[in-house]
Amino acid sequence: MEPTEQVTLTNMCMIQSGSKVLALEKVWEDGRGVTFPGGHVERHEPIVDSVIREVKEETGLTIQDPKLCGIKEWIEEDGSRYMVFLFRASRFTGELTSSSEGRVFWVDRDDVLKTDWIWHLDSLMRIFQGGDKSELFLDADRDWKPVLK
Repeated sequence: MEPTEQVTLTNMCMIQSGSKVLALEKVWEDGRGVTFPGGHVERHEPIVDSVIREVKEETGLTIQDPKLCGIKEWIEEDGSRYMVFLFRASRFTGELTSSSEGRVFWVDRDDVLKTDWIWHLDSLMRIFQGGDKSELFLDADRDWKPVLK
């Protein structure tokens, strides 16, 4: 077996301010759903720099000192791996502004899952909130059931 594989690198960040978190009502061609800001890592871009850039583009905020708290990953149909680096941040500057990615708004952390949230955000919250899990693997062989590790 080849020791390398094709990988798509992305990021997501839960930004906290007291008991609130910053939500993004993301809009895409198949619909919409509440998630956290983030996006793709550009070629040769450091992972931490990518999450700072993506958050700025999607929210207008510049996060400081984001902390890596876990990963979400799955294997695509073509055999490539898709990885999402999950970060938390509580320090930021700037003015909150929605973007073409969707509307951003503050919501109480305990109410996030009362929104129209995206696929598996419930499992991701366990990672973002600093529990005992750091990896969410979506297993196609198990009908895309989440496996938390």
